[in-house]
Amino acid sequence: MRRRIFEIIEPSENGNKLSKIYDFVMIGVIIASIVPLAFKTSNAVFDWIDYISVAIFIIDYILRLITADLKLGKSVGSFFLYPFTPMAIVDLLSILPSLTALNGGFKLLKLFRLLRSLKVLRTFKFLRYSKSFEIIVNVFKKQKKVLIAVGSLAAAYILISALIIYNVEPDSFNNFFDAIYWATVSLTTVGYGDIYPVTVVGRIVTMLSSLFGIAVIALPAGVITAGYMAEINGEDNRND
Repeated sequence: MRRRIFEIIEPSENGNKLSKIYDFVMIGVIIASIVPLAFKTSNAVFDWIDYISVAIFIIDYILRLITADLKLGKSVGSFFLYPFTPMAIVDLLSILPSLTALNGGFKLLKLFRLLRSLKVLRTFKFLRYSKSFEIIVNVFKKQKKVLIAVGSLAAAYILISALIIYNVEPDSFNNFFDAIYWATVSLTTVGYGDIYPVTVVGRIVTMLSSLFGIAVIALPAGVITAGYMAEINGEDNRND
């Protein structure tokens, strides 16, 4: 029985009609649950959509929990490990805001309404049913060392740039966090313009930081693109 449930709730394989139907139903529920988030005000229809979708999400979470050993393959330990897997955390965080909101009548619990913003995590539930996302995850796993190295380089760049600009032009930055923010914006070459240097030395540092930022941003993009193409070619070869 649990084996059959597992085959249905996991992304559909060729010929598994029940699994495909389940996937389509869940995608429809996810879309419906996201629609109210696009409106500032709520109404009875939106409330019922939230109640029904959350009930379905809870059932889905329970089904995945009771079949965790078939997913993770770690026997009894799977039931304890599953709640800490990335998608299980996303599932739980997308459910909790609605459950806490039901207790909105108690003033002390109104603080939990802040959790309602976590409902946007329901958009990530789409990823469970995406074959492309599975390929991207494989790319990140295989290129993990390279991406960690690039990430460390970017973090070092931000810290060093922030330290330099903060000492070169202290009057333009109220605190070191502002310098970190400036360095991050410079790294991504966004340039909002809300914080900027006014001295010649500060502008030179900014130009050098922006040029270096282009190179740092290009590195992970190239690694991910190359890995993605390799995975696509591997999928095509396996299908042939």
